[in-house]
Amino acid sequence: MSKKPRGLKGKAIPRGLSVSLAGIRAGGALAMDGAMQKLLRRSSGGEESEFARREARRFVNELGKLKGTYVKIGQLMALFGEHFLPPVLAEAMRDLGDQTEPLPWESMEPVLRASLGSRYAELEIEPVAMAAASLAQVHLATVRASGERICLKVQYPGLADVIDSDFDAVVRMLMLARWLQAGRDMDDWLESMRTHLHHEIDYQREAALTTRMADLVQEVSASKIGYEVPKLYPRYCTDVVLALEYMQGSPVTAGPVAALSLERRNALAEGMLELFFYELYDWGCLQTDPNFGNYLLRLDDKSGSQARDVLVLLDFGSILDCPDNFLFHLRSIIDAGLRQDTEQLADSLIGLGCLPKNASVQARQLFADFCLHLVEPLRPPAELPPEYLDAQGQYRWGQSRLMHRAGKRAAASAASRHFTPPSREFALIARKLTGVFTFISVLEAQFNAYDMVAGHIARWREREGLGEG
Repeated sequence: MSKKPRGLKGKAIPRGLSVSLAGIRAGGALAMDGAMQKLLRRSSGGEESEFARREARRFVNELGKLKGTYVKIGQLMALFGEHFLPPVLAEAMRDLGDQTEPLPWESMEPVLRASLGSRYAELEIEPVAMAAASLAQVHLATVRASGERICLKVQYPGLADVIDSDFDAVVRMLMLARWLQAGRDMDDWLESMRTHLHHEIDYQREAALTTRMADLVQEVSASKIGYEVPKLYPRYCTDVVLALEYMQGSPVTAGPVAALSLERRNALAEGMLELFFYELYDWGCLQTDPNFGNYLLRLDDKSGSQARDVLVLLDFGSILDCPDNFLFHLRSIIDAGLRQDTEQLADSLIGLGCLPKNASVQARQLFADFCLHLVEPLRPPAELPPEYLDAQGQYRWGQSRLMHRAGKRAAASAASRHFTPPSREFALIARKLTGVFTFISVLEAQFNAYDMVAGHIARWREREGLGEG
């Protein structure tokens, strides 16, 4: 390759050293600040002081400057970090954006030529990227022979060579700064995050999962909306290039979507929620990155009840194939939550590793109450909080502020001495459900979900031989 890409230097030592020095400086500053706060008998212990926030932001800025894998690692830490990082650092890491300046064509063209070989000449590729993120960027292309428009997701050059050393550098820094405490649970978490990171750059895996999801959504026929997954172009797929059909549509936040009738917005929202329950109860294969950029809405030209809009699903690098035992307990949690069976709820939480087997009665009740709160919109209509219903008795997702209320409860649970950090899988599912509920809230949807959810649960209980519940 003629030119090293910006932000992805091949030598890991200088990059790791830069992060380590920034971390030690910020970690030491936090420790000193914490000691001073305690001497001054301030209740926050220093973690919430402006000084601590400034030092945490300084470290996160160092990650951002290095770009590439460091940004993605920081995003993973932000996702999982609330379980084991100082709150002020986890909060700062959430500001790491996924959008970044694309690499120039002279850096990406050699990657495409080397990876595609003679097939490169079959494509007319636009040199200006249409989108860029921390691990890859996307170029539009035209298949010369057919005129088909496709998207090429191209991995940044040299990424696979530095991904492990970069991850180790960040972890080493966090350990040196005493922001992470070594231990068996921590080791398991870190290895899970490393696995997740490798999945994000495994394009063969993503190609296979894209095809699998395309087949699965074709089986759904009863929904009020349609589902589509971009067609895969295997001829132009390699270890570092993923070729997909170019799909057009609107993001959920677009003006034309907000202008739709309540009936159509409800249909889209219900379709998004039902997709989650198909993934959980029927397919056991969940897309765990609910970023709005991973979905497009293709709006029908027709109006009123004749319209059938389509939810386009993009990016399957974060698919979670769940073990059967994990799936059983997760499905049981929602089932028990709808029946308000706190005993089964607690048993399933223990099965997922969210509670120790010897958990006290208080701990079991604490976590059961949180789960009962989280499934609030899925309850039978008679059990829905009346303050969040419209005149027709439909749940108002946007006005309920459910995620805000649930976040407060989650923080209280995490502060409890009974708290056990959940598994990576459970954290990813919680992230997914949060994203789904937020998607529905943005649509300002008003509908009751119990009949939909109860149908999926009833079919699952029948398959498992559990009776009617």
